[in-house]
Amino acid sequence: MNETKFHELEEKIGYRFHNRRLLAQALSHSSFANEHRAEGFKDNERLEFLGDAVLELVSSDFLYHAYPDMQEGAMTKLRASLVCEPTLALSAKEFDLSRYLMLGKGEEHTGGRLRDSIVSDAFEALIGAMYLDGGLIPARAFIERFALKDIEHKKLFYDSKTVLQEIVQRDPDHGEIRYVIVGEDGPDHAKTFRAEAWVGERKVGSGSGSTKKAAEQEAAYRAIQAMNASGENG
Repeated sequence: MNETKFHELEEKIGYRFHNRRLLAQALSHSSFANEHRAEGFKDNERLEFLGDAVLELVSSDFLYHAYPDMQEGAMTKLRASLVCEPTLALSAKEFDLSRYLMLGKGEEHTGGRLRDSIVSDAFEALIGAMYLDGGLIPARAFIERFALKDIEHKKLFYDSKTVLQEIVQRDPDHGEIRYVIVGEDGPDHAKTFRAEAWVGERKVGSGSGSTKKAAEQEAAYRAIQAMNASGENG
């Protein structure tokens, strides 16, 4: 990736790396690193491991202080909703992280740039890189800005199938909910599924994801958004 794109990403996340190699590593998928090993590229898996731990610490600390009356079980569930793969991929869309990923040719051709698992891993790797480069303060600022913002919105995304079920059950005229997988792309080890949510005979939402469940979840979320916009949800 050229220096212009490095700078562009740094502007978006609000942090300038002292060691650009850490940034490059955070953005390097294993498929890219394998193709460019001779040039000294390393994949982002070790940084992802570190970033995952930093993310858990910061999010736990944030929730502990932000919700002083919340019980441990509820905090655990809320934290899970904020740091799960689909939600992190959603957070990464705020600064278009997928645009800056470095992928191998095969992964690029099979849609890896749009795969939640790859994008969420890079999000965590970026946290790990920031932690090594500048310590906990910039890593915390990044997490709070992108992962811990708009919590109620992200909680809805995580619980979207349950929430949609509750909406539909309020009115018996709605009919039953069903989810239909309408397509899949990519090789067997890295598929992207496309799903539709139907209520009765009406399609109410569409979504995609690296698993059938994730695709259905996004379809439900889009359905809730549409119902809210049209006034169907009270």
